[in-house]
Amino acid sequence: MNKIKECVVRPSETLDLLSRKEILAAMQTGEEVFQIFRDCALAVLNTGNDTDDATELLRDYADFSVSILPESRGIKLRILNAPASAFVDGKMIRGIQEHLFAVLRDIVYTQDKIDRAGGFDITTGPGITDAVFRILRNAGVVRANIAPNLVVCWGGHSISLEEYDYTKEVGYQLGLRGIDIVTGCGIGAMKGPMKGAMIGHAKQNNRRGRYVGISEPGIIASESPNPTVNELVILPDIEKRLEAFVRLGHSFIVFPGGAGTMEEIMYLLGLAMLEDNADIPLPMIFAAPSASADYFAILDRFLRETLGDEAAEYYEIVIDNPERVAQLCLRNLNRIVAHRRQTNESYAFNWKLKIPDAMQLPFLTSHEAMAALKLDPKLPRGELISHLRRAFSGIVAGNVKAYGIRQIEEHGPFRLHGDPDLMQSLDKMLSDFVSSHRMKLEGGEYQPCYVLENVPA
Repeated sequence: MNKIKECVVRPSETLDLLSRKEILAAMQTGEEVFQIFRDCALAVLNTGNDTDDATELLRDYADFSVSILPESRGIKLRILNAPASAFVDGKMIRGIQEHLFAVLRDIVYTQDKIDRAGGFDITTGPGITDAVFRILRNAGVVRANIAPNLVVCWGGHSISLEEYDYTKEVGYQLGLRGIDIVTGCGIGAMKGPMKGAMIGHAKQNNRRGRYVGISEPGIIASESPNPTVNELVILPDIEKRLEAFVRLGHSFIVFPGGAGTMEEIMYLLGLAMLEDNADIPLPMIFAAPSASADYFAILDRFLRETLGDEAAEYYEIVIDNPERVAQLCLRNLNRIVAHRRQTNESYAFNWKLKIPDAMQLPFLTSHEAMAALKLDPKLPRGELISHLRRAFSGIVAGNVKAYGIRQIEEHGPFRLHGDPDLMQSLDKMLSDFVSSHRMKLEGGEYQPCYVLENVPA
């Protein structure tokens, strides 16, 4: 594989002017945090190369290194053995260079604020929300005095070509209507809407299109940002990433996906169905091409069987008809504008949204934690949704995150158990994900990182 032996880069926008104290904070970064920064920096430099195997990427670039060099006006980065695809004629691509310093900002400096007294408080709900807001604001993603215009697009990284083309057409229709896009910043259903919106924006002479990628260290290290992202922000963990989506975004589209998509759906449904949020619109559209209509039929059945028919009141299903999806989104955005004006809520950040502690506090995936999850419909609905969300989060970790993959290699698959009927519904849906190749990118037969117990024969 081609590598660039050595280069030195300076920030062009992010971190282009730092105080001596801020420079010192970067130089004193702990070994564990700097390792996370190194892995995420490598992923950013690998932009455009489709992969979801963090261990393979780290193995292929075992000789990759990055170091921080201080100078009077700030810092620069010395990089050794980087992927050559990040360079043109020996010079780093500007967008990748900006993302590289976004990683430094969101990994090194955010962790410094978490560690320092007087920095972020991530032990309480209000403190976590404040941290999420400040991270987004520091990244320039939260913008005042702009009418609600951000549509969050969720979906899988491993999807069919037909599904990808569909997400791109939906993005195109959104772009024609001046709507900006937020995704998890990876490939597949995260890339398609952004790429389509770029064309729609261009046709309308809209040169200010926003393609916001929101990630977290475990995800970005295994799934590089797609080349379309022009605003990248990395939250400390999956829970803060999910909170960033729902507080920043105004309307939501879900395309076909795997366990990660189910985690996102559970998170949003958990908030939408919460009594405290009854008056806050959280519009969600499930959209797929006709060839994938069964995907949402299976998902709809699972949600009804586990959460009750009431769950279906919180989403609309649209098959084909990308124009209709965009029109519904525009309608939803108008609803959001009216609601925010009526309640004097910020256009830029949904402060009034209530998020339970169980949705905010990090779930540390392990075999013990997964086995302890309670998957029982007799639980209060909010508690059941929280446990289901964590189950899907653990499956994602076992599929694509380096630490999760190591746990599976060392101790075997995670074991989930619960109510037999619920486990049977879960088994049907996950089996469909596996047979449709939604769990991992192509590259051999998928070996599940989980075992479902109590499933009736």
